[in-house]
Amino acid sequence: MNQILLWILAMTLINGLLAFAGSLFYFIFKKNLSKILIFLVSFTTGALLGGAFLHFIPESIEKLNLIPTILLVALGFFIFLLLEKYLHWHHCHDDHCEKHPYTYLLLWGDGIHNFIDGLIIASSFLISIPFGIVTSILIILHELPQEISDFGVLIYGGFKEREALFYNFLSQLTAVLGGLLGFFFFQSNNIAIYLLPFAAGSFIYIAIADLIPEIFKEKDIRKIIINFIIIISGILLLISGKIFVG
Repeated sequence: MNQILLWILAMTLINGLLAFAGSLFYFIFKKNLSKILIFLVSFTTGALLGGAFLHFIPESIEKLNLIPTILLVALGFFIFLLLEKYLHWHHCHDDHCEKHPYTYLLLWGDGIHNFIDGLIIASSFLISIPFGIVTSILIILHELPQEISDFGVLIYGGFKEREALFYNFLSQLTAVLGGLLGFFFFQSNNIAIYLLPFAAGSFIYIAIADLIPEIFKEKDIRKIIINFIIIISGILLLISGKIFVG
């Protein structure tokens, strides 16, 4: 089997298994979930911004030039804005989330989101394996806090624990479908590069509109400073990736 296809399958399957990791994390740290999640959110914020501005956008400018890159970044930003507004896809970092009263709508929105993640993973691996690995890590970092909170939302919304785990896992598996379709479609059409600035726009939106507001809910100055340091560490991780992976 094609090596790139194997990488795509592996990373999208790992993405699918995050549903189990999220449920496990939820039960182990349930009492202190909000305290732990905010630090993970801070690190993810830095990693997403670092990935967008240090990897995705420079690569896109090199391949597509500046203007097409800007337009596609804006397209990715606004499409994810619409997904959040009209599909109620919203990352709540609390195990009692009033923003997700309709659990099936949450699963539907997550399924679409994960499918797009699969397309992005496939397009990144078609550019290069190191680039695909960096992209997959960014998506996994972003997905973990979402899966933890989504599991809590489903339980809160009336799902039994096994039902919540099963349906959450199914919504995650759409990433595998997106990865497979992306591999077979993009390699024959040479359009994988166009998804990079789109992905950058989506990462910027998630960080700015979704994660950073959660961080700024914190009122303790000491914790704000800690969160800022963690954000910087997330950016530094991507700088090191830029140096060693390219």
